[in-house]
Amino acid sequence: MAVLTLSLVACKKDAVAADTSKPADAAATPAKPAAATVSTPGAIPAGFTLVPFVSAQPVHKFTSEPARTLKDGVDYYALIDTSKGQILTDLYEGKTPVTVNNFVTLARNHYYDGILFHRVLDGFMGQTGDPNTLDAAKKETWGQGGPGYSFPDEIRQSLKFDAPGELAMANSGPNTNGSQFFITFAPADFLDGKYNLFGKVVKGEDVLAKLTRTANPDQSTGQEVPIEGATPDKILSVRILSKNGS
Repeated sequence: MAVLTLSLVACKKDAVAADTSKPADAAATPAKPAAATVSTPGAIPAGFTLVPFVSAQPVHKFTSEPARTLKDGVDYYALIDTSKGQILTDLYEGKTPVTVNNFVTLARNHYYDGILFHRVLDGFMGQTGDPNTLDAAKKETWGQGGPGYSFPDEIRQSLKFDAPGELAMANSGPNTNGSQFFITFAPADFLDGKYNLFGKVVKGEDVLAKLTRTANPDQSTGQEVPIEGATPDKILSVRILSKNGS
């Protein structure tokens, strides 16, 4: 499987080159002091109901794209608990039902439990969802993992990367979506039309600033340089919620 981060790097290259406020020698930039860590998922916010899990333990291998399980008329949210805090996202089940159904199915199978934010770039985005990151011995393959299938693009021209907190699938080219996703830290219009944007952070945006940055862009090459001493944060759980009254 191709590395799921290559196209994101390529899209970011020109934007990084134009940003003269970032240091040219990215390798010399130290890791930021770590924020306090969280070890257990937080409470479900008032006004929401848990959509039950369908497995008791994490399932990481599937043979095909999941069948539709979304229910008509339900307003779906994802509660992403991380080692730096809780993030609540509104899922766009009406505009991107295939992508939301995929994400909901994986989450309800505990797929994301323990998975790392393996690629976090300051001012850009945090990427996660690769089950290979559960094994430190597979670090060379981080960014290449998936659920065992891929599904088509579901690009909507009305959905733009015009604000922080946009939730989208990572890919390695057209129609290669799987389980990896990212959340933007700033507007990123150079991503428009290239990634399945399927949700938006509605609470916990401050947590994005706390996620450990794992790499810096090198302005001279457009490549990424790992930040020495950076320990990636992890997902504690992803719970699917329905908004009461929907």
